[in-house]
Amino acid sequence: MLRRTAERPTQALVDAYAELYPEEMARSLELRRPEEISAILDKQPIHRAAVIFQRLLPDVAVATLEAIDEDTFRDLMPVLDPAKVAELLARLDPDTLASRLAALDAKLAHELESLMAYPADSAGAIMDPRVAALHPEATVKDAIARLRKMKDRRVHRVFVVDADGRLTGAIDLQDLAISQPSKPLQGLITRKPLSVQATAAQSEAVELFEEHKLTSLPVVDFEGRLVGIIRHSMLISAAQEEAAADIQKMVGVSKDERALSTVTFSVRKRLPWLQINLATAFLAAFVVGLFEGTIARYTALAVLLPVAAGQSGNTGAQALAVTMRGLALREIRVRHWLRLSFKELTVGFINGCAVAVVTAIAVYFWSGSQGLALVIGLAMVISMAVAGIAGASVPMVLTILRQDPAQASSIILTTVTDVVGFLSFLGLATLAAGLLA
Repeated sequence: MLRRTAERPTQALVDAYAELYPEEMARSLELRRPEEISAILDKQPIHRAAVIFQRLLPDVAVATLEAIDEDTFRDLMPVLDPAKVAELLARLDPDTLASRLAALDAKLAHELESLMAYPADSAGAIMDPRVAALHPEATVKDAIARLRKMKDRRVHRVFVVDADGRLTGAIDLQDLAISQPSKPLQGLITRKPLSVQATAAQSEAVELFEEHKLTSLPVVDFEGRLVGIIRHSMLISAAQEEAAADIQKMVGVSKDERALSTVTFSVRKRLPWLQINLATAFLAAFVVGLFEGTIARYTALAVLLPVAAGQSGNTGAQALAVTMRGLALREIRVRHWLRLSFKELTVGFINGCAVAVVTAIAVYFWSGSQGLALVIGLAMVISMAVAGIAGASVPMVLTILRQDPAQASSIILTTVTDVVGFLSFLGLATLAAGLLA
């Protein structure tokens, strides 16, 4: 009896905490085993469990899906965003996925399977297949009745489709509200709405949202049939995830890796890029080795090598960051390549001249050699100008080759800037060897 009495207030505290602070509740649950998370969610009302579940880290959410009991899973899935659910389910092993889908309503299971079939970076992967669509002969009264049955407060427009399901129009809720109940929807259509194909890249959807200030965007198949809708909130979420993934990819970390991913997974994803980076480091070392005799005669060159390469690397990284941002925000396209390269060349040259003056003065007072000061000054100008062009060009070239510029740009750029920095400094030093004494 005492134990039961103690359990009630404890559960009441948990319920209150979950209701008032779902974000903090999710953070605390992430430290527990999936079985414990499942047990706690099972005791919550389904709407509250959904709010908490959708705030869990992806890895934790996937593990919870594997551990959660079938009844809770069946009740939870319909109230979550289908695109998010599909993304999580796609990470389950085939046997677990099959058993989970079998537990769901056949219609919902089919919707989720359809979403999982789309590429991860496509518009179809982030769409919601639950969309209000009616035929043109339906009346305003029919449309309002349909919306009441859907009970989806995120609906801002009703879409009109023909007999084959092809999108023909869209009607704002405001227009429905002020129209006569008996009026056919055909009479409220002013023009065919903008749409995006399900297989199109998410970037295309982002462009349409930004250019036309949309709150939602219908998604159609190759024949123009309405298959879903992308909501603004889902697009923002996808853009944030993509931005975070790009940050990871720029340093050779897989976009699939999370802070709590297993050691084995992290090593498997990171090691290949570390090996590639090692190969490029040997290339830079080979360039230095070509001038081994010059370095042996003038040991001061070895001391100043990091200075030359470091400034070149920083200049390239600045140009790369600006270019990557422009590509990500669609401020620039491949057609802007020459214009952007000339701009970064000019910036690199001007900055190189300014840095070269300071560097030359410092080197002269340190070494007392006018020749060495002149060599490192010229090397700074050359290497920083080339680094500016490289920082702008590498992501552009990768984009043209249909490769992800975020994945390999930094590694390629580091190689270019190191090689150019070493080559310009040591090459000039070899040519001007008589002035270094």
